[in-house]
Parts: sequence; structure tokens; C-alpha cells
Amino acid sequence: MTISTNQFKNGTHIEIDGKIWKIIEFQHVKPGKGGAFVRTKLRRIEDGSVIDKTFRAGEKFRPVRTESKKMQYLYDSGEAAVFMDSQDYDQIEIPTEQLGDSMSWVLPNAEVDVLFVDEQPSDVQVPSAIEMKVTQTDPGLKGDTASGGGNKPATLESGVVVQVPLFIEEGESVRVDTRSGEYISRA
Repeated sequence: MTISTNQFKNGTHIEIDGKIWKIIEFQHVKPGKGGAFVRTKLRRIEDGSVIDKTFRAGEKFRPVRTESKKMQYLYDSGEAAVFMDSQDYDQIEIPTEQLGDSMSWVLPNAEVDVLFVDEQPSDVQVPSAIEMKVTQTDPGLKGDTASGGGNKPATLESGVVVQVPLFIEEGESVRVDTRSGEYISRA
């Protein structure tokens, strides 16, 4: 069984030269002259490094079996994130550099989907939008309204800093898009 470049999807895992890669983004390109090709951004599962690679249209790869399992995020040990299986209480560690930015959206004790690639834990799937409390931001000033433009930095409870409208206060919960880090709305 193989997967062709026209079946690429963000998040799909493929094997290239014996290494497993996750497709972060891709773009089909059809130049006026010459054959079509696919431009991709790939993350290597074993160490989290990201590369740009171009493939000819129609090239085939071995798809990699992936499985998602609900686990509880326990803590960050410094070089790895530690998760526990809620069913049998087994604990696993995933190196922090392998996870990229996804852990900045996860709080300790939260339930997350851990992605297993060929039965090895490799990544954490975070929802596309999350709700989180604002722990620190400058106070709003008189006249700062929803219609008045402008943003200010706010630190969320996980430690990530996002831009929020001027009317957001400390202690409020906000919805944030985890893919772009942009404020969506009050929670």
C-alpha cells in the first residue's frame, strides 16, 4: 500500500529513506512549463527537526500507521513531557524538542491525544482552539472599548504570550487559535 502526493494532508505521516516524517504543510504547484510538483514542510518524528522538501507530482510513499490515545499530561521533566495512560496508569515520556510548540497550549493534568506512530509515542494533538485564563496583562484604560482598535500582550496560565484586545482583564478566560496563536474571543 502506498500514498501518492495528491493524497497528502496536513498531519499525515509518511516514510522517506527509512525515516518517519509528519507533513506540516504542503502546496501543489503547476508551473506553466514543466511537470507539476508538491512543495512540503516536513517534521522528522525522531528529533523534531523541520525541513522543506519538493516532490514530483504522483510520487509514492509508504503511509505510516498512526493511532491516537487519550492520556493525561503530568509534568515537564526538563527534557521530556511525561504522560500517563488513564486506563492502566503506564507512564511515557516524549522528548520536548520532538513536540515543538504544541505543549505551550497544554496545562498539567489535562487530557490530551497522544499520537503513536508505528506504536511509538511521537506527538501531541492539541485542539485547534482552546480556552485559557489570562494570568498577567496590563490593565485597560478608560476609553478602551471593543470598537477601539489596538492590542496588548497577555500571558496565559500555560505561560504562552498572545495579543489580546485592550478590554481584556487579568483573570478573564479567552479562546485562542492554537495554530496561529491569535485571540478569537472571550470564553
